[in-house]
Amino acid sequence: MKMEDYIREQVRKALLELNWVEDEQFPVELVRTKSKEHGDIATNVAMRLARALGKPPRAIAEELIAHLDLDPRRIARVEIAGPGFINFFYNPEWIYSQLEEILAEGENYGRNDIGKGKRAQVEFVSANPTGPLTIGHGRQAVLGDTVANILEACGYEVQREYYFNNAGRQMRILGDSVRLRYLELLGEKIEFPEEYYQGEYIKDIARYLLERHGDSLRDRPSDDPIFRETAEKLIFEDIKKTLKRLGVEFDSFYNEKSLYDEGKIDEVIRQLREKGLVYEKDGAVWFKTTEFGAQQDRVIVKSTGEPTYRLPDIAYHKTKFDRGFDLIVDVFGADHIATYPDVLAGLKALGYDVSRVRVLIHQFVTLMEGEEKVKMSTRRATFVTLDELLDKVGEDVTRFFFLMRSMNSHLNFDLSLATKESEENPVFYVQYAHARICNIEKFAANQGVGLDQPPDLSLLRTEEELDLIRKMVDFPGVIRRMHETLEPQNLTQYLLEFAAIFHKFYFEHRVVSEDRELSRARLALVKAAKRVIANGLRILGVSAPEIM
Repeated sequence: MKMEDYIREQVRKALLELNWVEDEQFPVELVRTKSKEHGDIATNVAMRLARALGKPPRAIAEELIAHLDLDPRRIARVEIAGPGFINFFYNPEWIYSQLEEILAEGENYGRNDIGKGKRAQVEFVSANPTGPLTIGHGRQAVLGDTVANILEACGYEVQREYYFNNAGRQMRILGDSVRLRYLELLGEKIEFPEEYYQGEYIKDIARYLLERHGDSLRDRPSDDPIFRETAEKLIFEDIKKTLKRLGVEFDSFYNEKSLYDEGKIDEVIRQLREKGLVYEKDGAVWFKTTEFGAQQDRVIVKSTGEPTYRLPDIAYHKTKFDRGFDLIVDVFGADHIATYPDVLAGLKALGYDVSRVRVLIHQFVTLMEGEEKVKMSTRRATFVTLDELLDKVGEDVTRFFFLMRSMNSHLNFDLSLATKESEENPVFYVQYAHARICNIEKFAANQGVGLDQPPDLSLLRTEEELDLIRKMVDFPGVIRRMHETLEPQNLTQYLLEFAAIFHKFYFEHRVVSEDRELSRARLALVKAAKRVIANGLRILGVSAPEIM
């Protein structure tokens, strides 16, 4: 049992014995202490219970500690600090044992079985095939893929899904944009509407048609499907290639049109009508979202008979429940912040448990070169494509930078930092730690230093060595906390802190020295560190190079 789970279990057990709580799953919050003088980990449970128990937090802490039945092989001592924090100090022998566990578990270190036997679906990107992916799509792609990796590390069976619409007004405009560019290539003088799709990629599709069909399409009407279907095919091929460059591959693509073809849209309206939750007004169909906390009801079918975006979204999410997913995660841009509550209201109205839906909203991205905003090119239109960013900084840097800040924060992507191939670049700073350990391992092998026999880990006594082990011990807890928050930046921050501790150790101490026993102990230490870095980078979708 991991240390955090063990402490939570013992605290809950004491709370139940004291009759201070009734729930065996009472949440016991644990945090890493900021100073070694305050131990390794702490809980604020005494302060949280103060009002309910009508006692001072320190008095609660003293009584709770007296009822704790802790294994001294794990916990050396427990102290009270400040207004009532309970600080736990790990037994050094237990700390050493964690190195052996890390090396034994290998690629599985940090993984857990929270989601064992459960199915999760993560929907992300979901850009309609009307143009190349932008850097905004890129942030969402990396966030969604990393959240899926987190869930997989927690034992879930995960499906990555891309939802798109290849029908409707925007697709009609796309097709006609290609048709007009095609006619331009044939020498016709065209007045190109401002609201049509701009950018060289539209001309590229028109050239593709010209090369294959010559001028045989000249007299085709504006609604001829060949223009729209060709554009959709080529743009989707481009989207999939870009995502693959980023290390993102989807298990399924769900077409909004199928919701209409299979009658799922009509089914939602019928069910809501049966529940008395829709009505007609001014020729439109309205959903009574005010019954679910909204300030006003919402139109779900316009007076023209065309559904608003809310209706197909409700029908689509209904299919997610019907497909048996235990956890449904939606990753949306900030433009969805006002719309998803209506979708959740619709699902709740249909009788579904919306607590199984996690909606993650990410903010926008701005490319910066120092203090200046960057406009990399206008070849593809008035936006910077994800491909252009990947061409400039590569996959690893792109992914890591997109994950360094909370998705709730606007991201300034600093190209001047991202293009540096040195330890100033955060992702290289972490990768250098992994590569340095690989180099140490090679040197140790050449010197005949190996781990054929168990090393004496008690020789690891310096502050830098113990700090490194303590940080490794935190790794499983970081993964568990990310399961709760689905915030990948917690892992990037952890890896940066871990790399800083490793680099300090690296510059202070030689791993392979004349002291063979100490060399073997330190070799075990850095091998375990290498495993933690590799496992963390794998969840982020970032490579762990052996040479840099």
